[in-house]
Amino acid sequence: MKFETQCLHAGYSPKNGEPRVQPIVQSTTYTYDSAESIGKLFDLQEAGFFYTRLANPTTNAAEEKLAALEGGVAALCTASGQAATFYALMNLVESGDHFISTTNIYGGTYNLFAHTFRKMGVEVTFVNQDDNLDELRKAIRPNTKAVFGETISNPTLRVLDIEKFAALAQAANAPLIIDNTFATPYFCRPFEYGANIVVHSTSKYLDGHAVALGGAIIDGGNFNWEQEKFRQFSQPDITYHGLVYTRTFGKAAYAVKARVQLMRDLGATPAPQNSFLLNLGMETLPLRMKQHYANAQAVAEWLERHPMVERVNYPGLASSKDYELKQKYMPNGLCGVLSFELKGDKQTAMKWLDSLQIISREVHVADIRSCALHPATSTHRQLSDEEMRAANITPGFIRLSIGIENPEDLLADLQNAFDQIK
Repeated sequence: MKFETQCLHAGYSPKNGEPRVQPIVQSTTYTYDSAESIGKLFDLQEAGFFYTRLANPTTNAAEEKLAALEGGVAALCTASGQAATFYALMNLVESGDHFISTTNIYGGTYNLFAHTFRKMGVEVTFVNQDDNLDELRKAIRPNTKAVFGETISNPTLRVLDIEKFAALAQAANAPLIIDNTFATPYFCRPFEYGANIVVHSTSKYLDGHAVALGGAIIDGGNFNWEQEKFRQFSQPDITYHGLVYTRTFGKAAYAVKARVQLMRDLGATPAPQNSFLLNLGMETLPLRMKQHYANAQAVAEWLERHPMVERVNYPGLASSKDYELKQKYMPNGLCGVLSFELKGDKQTAMKWLDSLQIISREVHVADIRSCALHPATSTHRQLSDEEMRAANITPGFIRLSIGIENPEDLLADLQNAFDQIK
């Protein structure tokens, strides 16, 4: 099936007389005919549902659709995008380990990596994604377990050279984890460029309507876990009577381990209702992303010409330093998110934000309604001045998430806000 068809049909195929739309299975538990059947489930000898913390039919349908859209072998939905990022790394590292990340990442992810993981004894090295491969290789250590980056960074809108970072990951003998939230699989499929694991905040474009918190991890099935460095996959797990993930689950070893260990022990499980809403949102993903992109491109071009704007960050602009990378990895379109630097100080930026009428002030991004945010006083306010500079967050920096409204209305609203700070 082509992508648009997969959005509608992947993950759920009703049988004779069954509901055409995947039902919400609002149950925490399931019944079986015998104790032996339940025992086989607990020993991972049979597939099935025995407790919604680990698996649920509604969530399973969304997971299968996500795996199909990204071109992976399996997926795991989580209660939030932050949980997905945390699980993606925790499935690989333990105290004493190390991983590499670009500096251009979401502020919450930066805090998770720089502070929370450090408390667990796991170190991160942040690298400049513009550095050449030889320079990037200097960050590799013998205990490097992963490399992380965002396809399109939030909120700086930098495009990652996925193939370069795949080469870095190969040099480290570690998987490349890509956060593909902004690009979505409609515009970019990182597995095709050498990524091994993809994560999403499904609360963004995949849901699309700002109604359901969620996250997802998709396993590309293209990394060799049969090695001493990742012995947790290739050696017996005593919590499952000596089961070996690579031997039992093959290419899906990573995804299964994340489910049956991390979800079992930490329990960041999505509610079936949220999985239903996620699935519903994914059905219209191609239609929405086309409009998001068209609107954002029009707004970015307009802002670039505006005398009160210092610079615009949108890879769809020919003036963008990442325009060639955009053409390589996302030739058919981009996200609806852009950022720009307003001339003036922090107070000027805050007044501009307060003057918007159609565009909402939200601590959110990437849904059908346009919204705006001042990162220095919100998502990145926990960062030190030095960390903020490293993340390229300036006092006049504004993030815009362009929805699917009529673009003329959006431009009028933006101009009205500029008029208020003249």
